[in-house]
Amino acid sequence: MHISVENIGKKFVREWIFRHASFELKAGEKYTFVGPNGSGKSTLLQLLTGIFPVSEGTIRYTCKNGKELEVDEWYKHLVIAAPYMELVEEFTLKEMVEFHAKFKPLKNKMTVTEFEDFIKLSHASHKLIRHFSSGMKQRLKLGLAFMSDVPVIFLDEPTTNLDAQGFQWYIDNVTLHTGNQMLLLGSNVKQEYEFCENIISVSAFK
Repeated sequence: MHISVENIGKKFVREWIFRHASFELKAGEKYTFVGPNGSGKSTLLQLLTGIFPVSEGTIRYTCKNGKELEVDEWYKHLVIAAPYMELVEEFTLKEMVEFHAKFKPLKNKMTVTEFEDFIKLSHASHKLIRHFSSGMKQRLKLGLAFMSDVPVIFLDEPTTNLDAQGFQWYIDNVTLHTGNQMLLLGSNVKQEYEFCENIISVSAFK
């Protein structure tokens, strides 16, 4: 998967969040978008995912075979873990994983039981998501991102709501399970992206 960003900008009402952003994102590479709070990191990631439309410019998605993807097909090739992405709180953990896997299969035919062990929440298999702590929800989101068999992973503020143990779990797994995938990360916490060599400052697009 290759993503080409050409002179994009995003405007809310009369205010431009950023403009004239151009860059190339290559298959299998890791990228971190950095900048202070309010700089537009999350907005830029949401434009790349297709959650929001751009106000100007163009984003193109190209598969390995050179075929350009239609925007309506892009969602099939990505997974997102972010504070603003909601889980289905009426589901149990087991039901949530089974539901997710119908749309984004898990890597190496991982079973639900294996996944629950991976995120260290096997004890909560039949617990409703709405009764999860914020840290448990975040670990579930990250686990689904790490283990979904798709070419592109988006992580926005990935360690939000994680305690020290959860933070270490993230560090242990973020590179281990995303080796051949494009990883796009939004963060202003250096420890979250120390492994990343490709740093893009959103402040450069002001």
